[in-house]
Amino acid sequence: MGEGWFPRANEFDLVTIIAGTLMIAVIAMCVATPLGLGAAAYLSEYATPRTRRTLKPILETLASIPSVVLGYFALQVINPELVRRIFASAGTFNYMAGGIAVGILITPLVASVAEDAMHAVPNSLREGAYGIGARRKTVTTKVVFPAAVSGVVASLILGFSRAVGETMVVAIAVGATGGALRTFNPLERGQTMTGAISSLAIGSDQVRGSGYAFDALYFVGLLLFVITFILNVVSERFVRRVRSQY
Repeated sequence: MGEGWFPRANEFDLVTIIAGTLMIAVIAMCVATPLGLGAAAYLSEYATPRTRRTLKPILETLASIPSVVLGYFALQVINPELVRRIFASAGTFNYMAGGIAVGILITPLVASVAEDAMHAVPNSLREGAYGIGARRKTVTTKVVFPAAVSGVVASLILGFSRAVGETMVVAIAVGATGGALRTFNPLERGQTMTGAISSLAIGSDQVRGSGYAFDALYFVGLLLFVITFILNVVSERFVRRVRSQY
């Protein structure tokens, strides 16, 4: 047995679950960033008021889709129809499929927060740009996005935090059981911090009361709290610094 997270054997390799969590979050952000910001730009700058009033509630409703549904969708559709068609070496459970599903899950959150920030940009900035002959694409990318950068960054950090804390999609699509070998390959199965907590908390892998399993449960939870806290502090400082420029 190689290095990894194996509570039954009293092996608690933090690198295994931290690497898994980061892989899921990075893949999810690669999906949610272009989709979310693209949707936000369309609703804020291109859609008519009537279209915006129609699509914005629909977008926010998509955020309420249960994560267990997306986990099953990743297992039955995303993995066999997308991931395994592109990467033949991918197994039934892998980080790539889970990350894509988590990306779909957080896209409405990123889009909604970013759209609110872009919509709040004063029209005087847009009118000034249009007045000197700028096209809508230029106004969106060179005027609105920089003016709303604090809200856009906040939406991305919220999305990243949501991806780090996702459990059900990972448990279903990544094969997050109690044990997992250390890997940095997104096409393999593995474990994340939230998945490890879930397995230990309910004793699904017969590790309850085994060695340091109980202590590990709380330590991983504390580690998740610290990561989220650091993300919030960094985002708040960044937003304050950027806002002072506008």
